[in-house]
Amino acid sequence: MPVIRVELSAGRTHEQKQKVVDDVTKSMVEHCGCPPESVHVIFSDVKSSDWAVAGKFLGQPSAT
Repeated sequence: MPVIRVELSAGRTHEQKQKVVDDVTKSMVEHCGCPPESVHVIFSDVKSSDWAVAGKFLGQPSAT
């Protein structure tokens, strides 16, 4: 049972994620011989204020 974890900045639509799921599943079936029902895809949406690149955060924390 392959488990594919996708970490990305928050804000993608369900439709965008569905396209990723379709493509990842198809690729695992084609290249690894996995049955589609065995492919698990897990999304972790990360707030831009919790993600930094080259020492800089991608966004500021929201005021509460």
